[in-house]
Amino acid sequence: MEFLHRVPGHPSRLGVLPGAFNPVTVAHRALACAALVHVDEVVLVLPRAFPHKEYTGAPFEARVEMMCATVRPNEPISVAVSENGLFVEIAAECREAYGPEVALSFLCGRDAAERITGWDYGRPGAVAEMLRRFDLLVAARHGEYAPPPALRHAILALELNGDFDHVSASEIRTRISQGSAWEHLVPPEVQDLVRKIYI
Repeated sequence: MEFLHRVPGHPSRLGVLPGAFNPVTVAHRALACAALVHVDEVVLVLPRAFPHKEYTGAPFEARVEMMCATVRPNEPISVAVSENGLFVEIAAECREAYGPEVALSFLCGRDAAERITGWDYGRPGAVAEMLRRFDLLVAARHGEYAPPPALRHAILALELNGDFDHVSASEIRTRISQGSAWEHLVPPEVQDLVRKIYI
């Protein structure tokens, strides 16, 4: 794991927000800020490769620049690049960087939680085993997530301050391509960067 911005200190509980950040959205910030009620620090993680999608759109370096720009002074939010894309791989990198005792909570929306718990990892019991290494903080997205009973102990609801169902990176890219308003869907700190990268 390579840090581009790292908060000083050693958190006992770390929130991990992996994403494509193509571009950074107000929903990404809302997830990170809401998680700070539960964790000591949040790290935004951009994988160098994704398990479920190709690298298209903004170049890697541009995404990193947007991620760093969205972090405000004195916020307990770090920015890092991961060599891997699966949560279990990112968790191992986090433990190597933060120490073996750190408790990890991955942050995501309902759609991502369904994808994570429904993914074919190649062997039975892989999801339950994975959720013994970290838990999930899941925000509602077009409805609340109802985890399978066997996984409920490791999947907690994350309350966001506002409704972000309409916010997605793909919606922003579509609006930009159509000449529609998009600025309200990205943090103010990255508006100029998004303009430079996507327009």
